[in-house]
Amino acid sequence: MTEKSTASPSTHAQDAELIGPDRTLLLVDDDAPFLRRLARAMEARGFTVDIAESVAEGIAKAKGNPPKYAVIDLRLGDGSGLDVIEAIRSRRDDTRMIMLTGYGNIATAVNAVKLGAVDYLAKPADADDIFAALVQRQGERVEPPENPMSADRVRWEHIQRVYEMCERNVSETARRLNMHRRTLQRILAKRAPK
Repeated sequence: MTEKSTASPSTHAQDAELIGPDRTLLLVDDDAPFLRRLARAMEARGFTVDIAESVAEGIAKAKGNPPKYAVIDLRLGDGSGLDVIEAIRSRRDDTRMIMLTGYGNIATAVNAVKLGAVDYLAKPADADDIFAALVQRQGERVEPPENPMSADRVRWEHIQRVYEMCERNVSETARRLNMHRRTLQRILAKRAPK
């Protein structure tokens, strides 16, 4: 994720105008470095940010003070971000929620939208893309990404996702991916492609 660091003060004033008077934003993600970077980037754009690193913490914060905006990761250590969306929606019906995930599939996207999410973004998501999704007005068209993930990056992300689902067990991951174990080990040893 990249942060917008060269923005002028007038850009930040325009961002704050797009957000509106209620600037509360809840970020729910169990990737702590990503969560901190995103929180800083959103604060710089004018949001009043609250963070949660688990489903339980996200639900508790939603019950205490439901936010106007929310960015929620789908897969968290203690469950699904869909539960946080449900908790927010049951207390506030005007919250603009974005589902963030590295686990992109159509069924989950449809489910997130049915529960009240307004958009569904794949990780790694850029702070600018997240901000644009949060403040997008109904009926506006979303611009296609300037730098979509390469096919190699999509493949690498899928392998990493299955590897994590298998609790970092190389043999089980190789079996599920129908891949030779040594081939998988070579892929895992390399850096992520661009």
